[in-house]
Amino acid sequence: MGLNNIFRALGDPTRREILRLLARKDLTAGEIALHFNLTKPTISHHLAVLKEAGLVLDERRGQYIVYSLNTTVFQDLLSWLLEIVKSNGKTPPK
Repeated sequence: MGLNNIFRALGDPTRREILRLLARKDLTAGEIALHFNLTKPTISHHLAVLKEAGLVLDERRGQYIVYSLNTTVFQDLLSWLLEIVKSNGKTPPK
C-alpha cells in the first residue's frame, strides 16, 4: 500500500466525491462525469490518480470500462490507522 499515493489521491475533493459515488455503485467514467461540471478528460485524470493509488479498480465490460472501489485497500488503510490509534502515540509497527 503506497500511503503517499493514497493520501495524495484523497487530498482532492473531486476524487473524494468520486469515491463517494463509487461507494454507492460501480460506474463508467461517463456516468461519473454526469455528476460534475468537468470535462471527461479531467474525470479520466482523477480516475487514473485513484487507480494508481489502488483505491479504485477498473474492469472492461463490453465497450465500457466500469470503475469500482477497491475495498481491500480501504481495509488495509483503516487497519493502519487503527494501529496508530492503538499505539497511544508510540511509533506504530511498519
